[in-house]
Parts: sequence; structure tokens; C-alpha cells
Amino acid sequence: MNAVLLDLGVIKIYWYSVIMFFAILIGGSLALKESKKWKIPEDFMVNLFFFIIPIALIGARLYFVAFHWDFYGNHLLDIFKVWEGGLAIHGGIIAGLIFIILYGRKYKINIKRLVDIIVVSLLLGQAIGRWGNFFNGEAHGAVTSLEALKWLPEFIREGMHINGVYYQPTFLYESLWCLIGFALALVIRKWSYLKIGNLTSFYLIWYGIGRFFIEGFRTDSLMLGNLKMAQIVSIGMIVIGIVYLLICYKGSKFDNRYNDKENVEHVIF
Repeated sequence: MNAVLLDLGVIKIYWYSVIMFFAILIGGSLALKESKKWKIPEDFMVNLFFFIIPIALIGARLYFVAFHWDFYGNHLLDIFKVWEGGLAIHGGIIAGLIFIILYGRKYKINIKRLVDIIVVSLLLGQAIGRWGNFFNGEAHGAVTSLEALKWLPEFIREGMHINGVYYQPTFLYESLWCLIGFALALVIRKWSYLKIGNLTSFYLIWYGIGRFFIEGFRTDSLMLGNLKMAQIVSIGMIVIGIVYLLICYKGSKFDNRYNDKENVEHVIF
């Protein structure tokens, strides 16, 4: 699989970069549409995206680099080559969440609702973004056989044929898991008694469960000793998601409902 979409000589355009661009564009557009329902100013969301996208990408890159410092410590310029891959979603989530909290507090917006809006779009963005790993020939699983991949379309089978060896398409497993999660989140979002914060809980639990098991198949995991860091973080996400879900459901089922049309945001921007 060729990682380069277009070679213009001086400039190379990589599939990874293009796919990440569309993941951000589509996910951001969806979040912008949802925010309008709750009277959140478009300028507020556009400015949020303007800052959060590079901050999340930097967080994702630094997280990845930190676990590969043996290499990057001797190749500092390679830290900036994000088009070649090497973004850890957990680092992006952490950096993005910190910024959302700070930004939301500044403008006194309901941070819980803001995160609810973004995590639904994030699931779709992750589903799309994983295809960047496919074109880079990364985030795959262990060695397998051609026979085991017969159920896949030919272009995916061939994409998983790397240096003469076939690998499990764990990128695809995670992409499909996130896509199913996105579809479920859209259904859940219509529930009348959905509490603000529940969509965030769903994201943490859903993605945490999927990533924990999928990470078990991967061969390029970020390690903390003998443990896979992504699995440790996934367990934390599941626990936090469950606790947060229970906290959100305290009180009457009529309080703090996500779909309460009178519970709109008043942002002075």
C-alpha cells in the first residue's frame, strides 16, 4: 500500500494527512450542527475547533513520542513528521478535554453538554481516521494467513500484505467499532430522558471496551513495562464512564435532561 496519495516532487501529499483532514472536517461539521440546536454561537464553536484541533494533534503526537523516546531523542526533527503517522488517540483526548474545560469555563458554558456534543462527532472522526493507519501500514495485528482474510474486500487484504506477510486488520476492527458506536450514540441522543453527561459516559465505556480488546491483537502497542498502555487507559475510561453515568442519574429523571428544549446555553461570546 502506497502511503503517498500525490507526489508533486517538492511536495508529497500523504493519504494519512488527507484522511485526517476529512475526519476532522466531517466530525466538526456534525458537532457544529448539533451545537446550533442548543443556541451555542457558531463563532464559539469555530474558535473552539480552531484551537482544539492543533492542541489535540500535539497531545496525540507528544503522547506517542514519549513512549518512543529512545528513537525520537536521537531524531528530534522526526517528531514533526506527523504525516508519516504516530498519533496516539489517548493523548489527543486528554489534551482536548483539558482545553475544552478551560475554554468552557472562560465563557461559562455547560462543559458537560459541550463534551457530549463533541464525543459523538469524535466517534465518527475516529472511524474515519483509522483508515489513515491502513494506508501507512500501521496499527495492525499479528501475522495471519491469506485464508483468514478471505472475508475482506481485496484492496484491504492487499493492504494488509506488508513486506510479504499478511497481518490482522485491527485498524478495521476499531474503525467499525467506532462507526457502530457513532450510530448507537445518534439513537441514544434522541432519548427523552437522556441526561447531560450520558453521551460522554457512553463514549468512555464503549470506546474503552472496544479498544481494550482490539489492543490485545495489536503488535505495535505503546508499552508501560510489560503492560499495554492503551489497555490500562481503556480500563480507566470504562471505570470513569460507569461512575460518571451513576453521578449523572442522581436526582429526578426530569432534571438536567439533554433534550430539554428549554435547557439551552446562554453564551456571551
